[in-house]
Amino acid sequence: MRKILLISNSYGVDATRYLYGIARAAGEPIKVMTLYIGGCSLQRHYRNMLSEERAYVCYVNGMATGLPISLKEALLLDEWQEVVMQQCSPLSGDYESYLPYLPELAAYVRKMVPKAKQYLHMTWSFAEGCKRFEMTAFETRAQMIPCVREAYTKAAAEIRADGVVPSMDAMCKLYDVIGEDTYRDGFHCNLGSARYMLGCLWFMFLFGRDVAGNRFRDFDVAVTEDEVLLAQRLAREALLESGYTLQGSEES
Repeated sequence: MRKILLISNSYGVDATRYLYGIARAAGEPIKVMTLYIGGCSLQRHYRNMLSEERAYVCYVNGMATGLPISLKEALLLDEWQEVVMQQCSPLSGDYESYLPYLPELAAYVRKMVPKAKQYLHMTWSFAEGCKRFEMTAFETRAQMIPCVREAYTKAAAEIRADGVVPSMDAMCKLYDVIGEDTYRDGFHCNLGSARYMLGCLWFMFLFGRDVAGNRFRDFDVAVTEDEVLLAQRLAREALLESGYTLQGSEES
């Protein structure tokens, strides 16, 4: 069974809501645990590491358990094969905000689960005109997006990460097609096609298998078959354009 732990916030919850179902439909056993604090930054994750406070709500396979847990408890709870970290969205384009917290967290994860691969989750920009830009140094998507990409690239090199999940690239592609409907509030994924697209992206990233023909359809809101196919296509494009390869993809 594949076991993945996310040290995250609501963006990690969005990205993995449907991952378990997609993997199950593909016949791939998986366990996904997401440590959630709304808007949690790397600095706060680092403070939680030091305090060992049970500050997180634990999500398992896309569902909230309501159980509080500490970072240390979560890391020691299972034999994780992948541990994923990210910066909070308002700070994601400011590389200096990653330091020294991400390297310290990465070292701690290596100490607790030395066999696990470490990935970064590239978070995404907001809808144009979203008031959340006021929390950043940016005013537009065009300003924020390249800075986010640069920051995650530097961060991955800094901690020798095993890869970066290109969620921002997929979200940009969906925004180019459906605009503000990509989001439910200007910055979180819509509950249907956007969350599904990221679930497809994560599945392909983790397993190296295409999602074409995957029969998962247990969505929280109505999603049309055209939206399913669009989400699959954009997730595939984002992954391949980021340099990853897939089994069963004509474009690989």
